[in-house]
Amino acid sequence: MDSLALKAFMAVAEQGSFSRAADQLFLTQPAVSKRIIKLEQQLKTRLFDRIGRNVYLTVAGQHLLPKAKAILEAMADTVDELTNLSGRVGGQLRIATSHHISLHRLPKPLSKFIALYPQVELDIQFAESEVIYEGLLQGRWQLGIITLNPEPDTQIQQQAIWQDKMQFVAAPEHPLTQQYSIELSQLSSFPALLSKTNTFTRSIVEQDFAAQNLALNVAMSTNNLDTIRMMVSIGMGWSILPHTLINSQIKVIDTLSKPIVRQLGCAWHQQRSLSNAATAFIELLQSADTH
Repeated sequence: MDSLALKAFMAVAEQGSFSRAADQLFLTQPAVSKRIIKLEQQLKTRLFDRIGRNVYLTVAGQHLLPKAKAILEAMADTVDELTNLSGRVGGQLRIATSHHISLHRLPKPLSKFIALYPQVELDIQFAESEVIYEGLLQGRWQLGIITLNPEPDTQIQQQAIWQDKMQFVAAPEHPLTQQYSIELSQLSSFPALLSKTNTFTRSIVEQDFAAQNLALNVAMSTNNLDTIRMMVSIGMGWSILPHTLINSQIKVIDTLSKPIVRQLGCAWHQQRSLSNAATAFIELLQSADTH
């Protein structure tokens, strides 16, 4: 079994689709199919049932899945350990980050990292912070650059890099922006546009309202902050957004409540040895402008 075939198997198993697996691996669908066929021939067993457009793991495929994951993780860790012994900053660095952080926090650090360490092969994937967090627990990525979990799992190490100050906002003509010193109780009387439930950002907001026994009147939930900003700007309700997203189309609500701050930074599994590349990337982020 070669690692490329196992990676293709893992991708198809996770995506439930040869085409989506091909997109994830930056390959053509025939190339992915060829690798799966080769693996099935080597193992002398079918790994997937193809029923219409759907792909399902066979019993053999279900048995192989955790073993393939362990093999690939062991191979990656071995490469990292050997690279670390040489002191060289190179090899592959698998990072997952949110769209918001990639747009508003990472461009300068990434540009500098690429210039300093051209031998590092960056594999960057994008997802919601909560999805990435679960992926870190499963060993899918070396490093996550995410909104940090306010109640972290003991298996995950977190390092705060940025303090993301959140602001209550509404449209310029909204009643809440026409007053001074708004209390949370007044906010709860108006429709809110917030991130979806079970997100780290939503839980931070809910904790602040719950501390005062206040309910949130949530009119709409989405994890796309740019969509929330647009909805706020046309008067659909108030929201709470990072200061990096505030523009002339929305207005900050003057509140008496204490500032809400979410931590953005790095997260990784404590049992995974950080490669030289991952360590160098974290150190670069720590030395960067964190405002």
